[in-house]
Amino acid sequence: MTGCIQGKLLRVNLTNGTITTEPLNMEYVREYIGGRGLGTKMYCEEVGPNVEPLDPANNMYFITGPLTGTGAPSTGRFMVITRAPLTGTIACSNSGGEFGAEMKYAGYDGFIFEGKSEKPVYLWVDNDKVELRDASHLWGKEVPDTTDLLREETSPRAKISCIGPAGEHLCKFACILNEMNRAAGRSGVGAVMGAKNLKAIAVKGNKAVHVPDKEKFAEAIAEATKALKENPVTGAGLKAYGTQILINILDQSNGLPIRNFRDSGTIEWADNTSGEYMIEHKNLVRNKGCFSCVIGCGRVTRTFKPYAGFGEGPEYEAGWGFGADCGISDIDAICQANFRCNELGLDSITMPTTIACAMELYESGYLPKEDAGCNLSFGNASILKDLVEKTAYREGIGNLLAEGSYRLAEHYGHPELSMSVKKQEMPAYEPRTLQGIGLEYATSNRGGCHVRGYMTSPEILGIPMKLDPAVTEGKAAVCKIFQDLTSAVDASGFCLFTTFALDANIIAKVLSAGTGIEYSGDELMKCGERIWNLERIFNMACGFTGADDTLPPRILNEPQKNGAYKGSVSRLHEMLPEYYQLRGWSPTGIPTAEKMQELNINQL
Repeated sequence: MTGCIQGKLLRVNLTNGTITTEPLNMEYVREYIGGRGLGTKMYCEEVGPNVEPLDPANNMYFITGPLTGTGAPSTGRFMVITRAPLTGTIACSNSGGEFGAEMKYAGYDGFIFEGKSEKPVYLWVDNDKVELRDASHLWGKEVPDTTDLLREETSPRAKISCIGPAGEHLCKFACILNEMNRAAGRSGVGAVMGAKNLKAIAVKGNKAVHVPDKEKFAEAIAEATKALKENPVTGAGLKAYGTQILINILDQSNGLPIRNFRDSGTIEWADNTSGEYMIEHKNLVRNKGCFSCVIGCGRVTRTFKPYAGFGEGPEYEAGWGFGADCGISDIDAICQANFRCNELGLDSITMPTTIACAMELYESGYLPKEDAGCNLSFGNASILKDLVEKTAYREGIGNLLAEGSYRLAEHYGHPELSMSVKKQEMPAYEPRTLQGIGLEYATSNRGGCHVRGYMTSPEILGIPMKLDPAVTEGKAAVCKIFQDLTSAVDASGFCLFTTFALDANIIAKVLSAGTGIEYSGDELMKCGERIWNLERIFNMACGFTGADDTLPPRILNEPQKNGAYKGSVSRLHEMLPEYYQLRGWSPTGIPTAEKMQELNINQL
């Protein structure tokens, strides 16, 4: 044990039912920290690029950050690392809630799953007592029912991580839910769990998480907490309105993608789907935070007839996806569709953006009416819930929707209508308005993603500095910094939202005090760079090249039709060469031998 690191991993072989423990490799911890970094390092060492995503040999790594469970502000995160069914890239899905902290309290820094069970099973972890149990009675059940039943069978205070029917049916963007509404959401990690016949993990623990110097740690977390509470985003905005506050901000900045990015810029009814409107419309019941959270951006919400329901969310990206991207202004229909994503275990970004792609295919005459089985026109709110359910069970058109937008559009002969990068759908920020977000999407190691650098922060919110969204100059350098910082934050156990207020030096100070391993801000950033490059090398070993660092043809070639950025396209070609150079990669995007030696990374 080193400080807040428990020093122990749990390895479960589902094929033969064996369960073992093993020590954590502390050399890996020093260089990769934990979470995203440590899981990726172990995956590359133990599995490598030759195993397909749904093959039993595709291991899954549930790994906490060192700070997870310590009580440092907003440090409830854990990561799920595997190879992604949706993209074929490395998958690393981040989740909050309380499950990660409970893993630490049970005495483990991570769980590793190998092989495939002959029948559905779940893992029950009660401190040192660990067993695989039959889950046949849970197979087919939705996330809330699975969670409730497992708490009855194990303990009322057990934390449950599980898949829904979408994972069981191997939907390529199925996710893993814990605390019913916190998701390891993107890339299809839930399908990998389903392919292994692993329905759920239930955890309960009462072991302490220690720090080497309580006084030093208390000082570090006091500094971090103060910064978070005084920051206007983490201290006020997210708490009051959640991430849906971004709807109006992006709309007013002409950065809101509309109707499958076809009519992007701004839309007259955006306010009707905003966080502010959800309060006025009585959708918001209360806000909610994850473990040790001082931000509280989560939303407990309800909807009204004819779309009555109760649940959590939506986050901005899901609200935009079921809203503006599908041309839908009914907040109750949007929320209800998001509830069903959580209950069935679907990524609430890829689901609506795949529906938006289907709507354009339908309106363009490429997707026949007999295939659709409904009126798939933009703006038809009444079909959202049904399409989500059909996708989870692969029924009718849902069987194609379950493959994601790229394969859907490819099936109908028009892959260019998929608004995706490396086959993962881009989220709710317009790359023809925000030039930096376009570079981030194109170079993301897991495909289209906004939380692998979050260039929206400087380009729209002005944090930590205000950058002109339309300018390409200097964006490569800032994007690299943000990507490296995000990698380190994901490895540490901190929530990404803390970076609105905390810089690398503060994060390094908390991490050092918690672990007893000294990190400077520069060393933390070097760890992040190492993680980013290892992910890149893995993807290239899987066959990806610099040619995959691109955006949909629409974004590169079709100018915006309205608003302040009318006529604009993404100028990715102006930023990519500088980005490669700053990364120490070749002109075609390959990490050089010198860069790999500098970061102590071996060729896969």
